[in-house]
Amino acid sequence: MAHLHTAIPKLACFLVIRLLLFGRGVHTSDNTKNCKLFSESKTERKVLTLLEPLTGKNFSVDTQDGKDTYSYIFQVCGDAGGYKGAGVIQKKKDGGAESVVGSYTATQAIGGSDWVMLIYRNGSNYDTHCSAEQRKAIIMISCNRKVPMGDLSVVLEDREREHDCFYLFELDSSAVCPALSSQLSAGSVILIIGVCLLAVYLIGGFLYQRLVVGAKGMDQFPNYAFWLEVGNLTADGCDFVCRSRGNREQPPTYRGVATEPLEEEPEERDDHLLPM
Repeated sequence: MAHLHTAIPKLACFLVIRLLLFGRGVHTSDNTKNCKLFSESKTERKVLTLLEPLTGKNFSVDTQDGKDTYSYIFQVCGDAGGYKGAGVIQKKKDGGAESVVGSYTATQAIGGSDWVMLIYRNGSNYDTHCSAEQRKAIIMISCNRKVPMGDLSVVLEDREREHDCFYLFELDSSAVCPALSSQLSAGSVILIIGVCLLAVYLIGGFLYQRLVVGAKGMDQFPNYAFWLEVGNLTADGCDFVCRSRGNREQPPTYRGVATEPLEEEPEERDDHLLPM
């Protein structure tokens, strides 16, 4: 109980820090480092960090090609379907052989304002198509704020060419959405911090006074005597500034004019000048 007064503010600070970190989308894992870039670049590494929330999960989709059904499994910088080094694999539903569509050991990441294009190279070689070159997977990840992790879909397999064939996939996710600009001004942030600190002070002080000191009634309010004195001094100051207790009599309009009535001069009598 003796440490309750100090433990509550520390707990509040810890919760605020956690809220700020998760509110800004900070991720502590670094699974995207498993991707080996086809050509190492700081720009592409920065793009890959946007996909960190999508790591560690298999995305799968089934497609029909004539009478055959194929299943595709995709993972961001991880072993798709447990297949070592494979970013995208293709499996035939009737138990056919698996093919590596693209490897995350040869990755290329291109980022836009609200999308990321992830390219996996060095897949299994084609048998007869595309000059028997290695397969390549392109995954287009688009912004959708309503979907943290959407469903994988196959757009097309372009293999009717001599070179540079590819599989194209689509996936929606809020992870690649641009950060929303804050609508709070600096003054609003300061005000919110002030209100939070005041709440911590009041709640922590109340619990300390009640549970540790054993106060009752208004004495449970933290530093009650101090705030009571502050209130009295504020009232005295307001009374001194806003109320006038002096003489309310208005001064005379013109200076130099006596306010006392003038003494009347004796009236001169001219009766002696009249003829008798």
